[in-house]
Amino acid sequence: MCGRFTLAITWKELREAFPGFVMPDTWAPRYNIAPSQPVPVVPNDGRKKVKFFRWGLIPPWAQDPKIGNRMINARAETVAEKPSFRTAFRQRRCLVLADGFYEWRKQPGRKTKTPMYLQLKSGEPFAFAGLWERWQAPGADPIHSCTIITTVPNDLVKEIHNRMPVILDPQAYALWLDPAQVQPEQLAAWLKPYPALQMTTHAVSTVVNNPGNDLPACIEPVD
Repeated sequence: MCGRFTLAITWKELREAFPGFVMPDTWAPRYNIAPSQPVPVVPNDGRKKVKFFRWGLIPPWAQDPKIGNRMINARAETVAEKPSFRTAFRQRRCLVLADGFYEWRKQPGRKTKTPMYLQLKSGEPFAFAGLWERWQAPGADPIHSCTIITTVPNDLVKEIHNRMPVILDPQAYALWLDPAQVQPEQLAAWLKPYPALQMTTHAVSTVVNNPGNDLPACIEPVD
């Protein structure tokens, strides 16, 4: 499960990291992005524009938008068949922009878990494989929501958690953002663990446990 992530860079760094995409007019670094919050995505609507969708996918057939609270992640192994995600997988994909994510590691003999921050060794931003949907209640404004696809962990992440988010290879961006319907088998090849040797991790403070804390202290290493 991927339940928190970061995009702790400036607007200038965001533009440089994702050339060819239309950036928002303003941007502030985010250190503790949590479910139900607006997250930066690039949907496959042909515009290559960064937008902000609610994290937690709401299927168009849902009676209550609260269902999105249980759909922050979609498993790569079942995303093509599960009713909540299969149509979006073929037709409504997005990049979820990030530069790191958190998982909590169990410690022998301790009741509390240690929050760990994971990122690329290069420190460069990247994109999670995501899906999006549009949901609208009668007489209300539409809600655009998204989910992050997860897969089995690589050798680094498996010491912390049994799942990891799919970090897409930039070579997959064009296919992932194709506005046309894409067959699942074309997409499945990219839903794999990111190479462990290209990632790093360190323990961080429990300040990150509170989603209200969106501070640089969330990502600072601790002993």
